[in-house]
Amino acid sequence: MEMKDFPRHYKNLRKRFPGYFAALEGLGQEVRASGPLDEKTIELLQLAAAAAVRSEGALHSHARRALAAGATRDELYQGLLTLTSTIGFPAVAASVSWLEDVIKEKGK
Repeated sequence: MEMKDFPRHYKNLRKRFPGYFAALEGLGQEVRASGPLDEKTIELLQLAAAAAVRSEGALHSHARRALAAGATRDELYQGLLTLTSTIGFPAVAASVSWLEDVIKEKGK
């Protein structure tokens, strides 16, 4: 994902706190290198976490990243639907709506 694709708020925070963001990126790289999970699986897990905490921005981001890592739209939808018994229908319905924002955006 290119910097121009990030929300303005994110870009402003990144500019204001460069050391903090360097540490965040380093943590992300270390976590990815710490075990056997591939990028697609990591992004699907993070997508589920974003849905669980009802973070629209994070869900958008991880949906884009999961697609870039090779996940299919059907995998993203199924991943969210499987959360129903854990996080409840309202949270899943909202998450599916946010996923559809990304799907529509990718269709352009």
